[in-house]
Amino acid sequence: MSDIATIMQTSAVIPVLVIDDAAIARPLAEALVAGGLRVLEVTMRTPAALDAIAEMKKVDGAIVGAGTVVNSDQFEHVMAAGAEFIVSPGLSDKLGRQIVDSGVPFLPGVATAGDIMRGLDMGLTHFKFFPAETSGGLPALKALAAPFYQCRFCPTGGISEATAPDWLAFNPVLCVGGSWVTGGTMAEVEAKAKRAATLRD
Repeated sequence: MSDIATIMQTSAVIPVLVIDDAAIARPLAEALVAGGLRVLEVTMRTPAALDAIAEMKKVDGAIVGAGTVVNSDQFEHVMAAGAEFIVSPGLSDKLGRQIVDSGVPFLPGVATAGDIMRGLDMGLTHFKFFPAETSGGLPALKALAAPFYQCRFCPTGGISEATAPDWLAFNPVLCVGGSWVTGGTMAEVEAKAKRAATLRD
């Protein structure tokens, strides 16, 4: 995958994964990919995250990125682990420009018009709307998206299987991020992934 727009349009839902044990990473990725969710975001919230990225990349069809990347050191570590795209919770000038200059697909978090304008100044048009529900939900994103007609979004934060279709029905939303597809047995994860993969149909 060469650009963030293509990655965002690969699956209706990007699983947001907090992995405490790298041993489950590969089976989890296999279950999610089998269910139709190929784009996987491993958050940098646990010591196992870097190993989890490396394990998930062994799964055919998986597109594995790193989330919750907040500084240059983390960025260098996740790139060394093989991350194929980068997600950050916000957008700072220093980290943003470093990632943009690297050429790796980048999905920075935004919650305000100022955030989006900072991204546009860096040549970015695709953003994570985060935290989606507590930043005003779908009405807030609709209000933000109106003046920024060229932008596309992946809302993340508080979105559930029940609310995802409403977000996905809004044209500037290419996908949503969610953690509801994880948890349970691998068979249960695959079943949840299959349902999630059809939410945009």
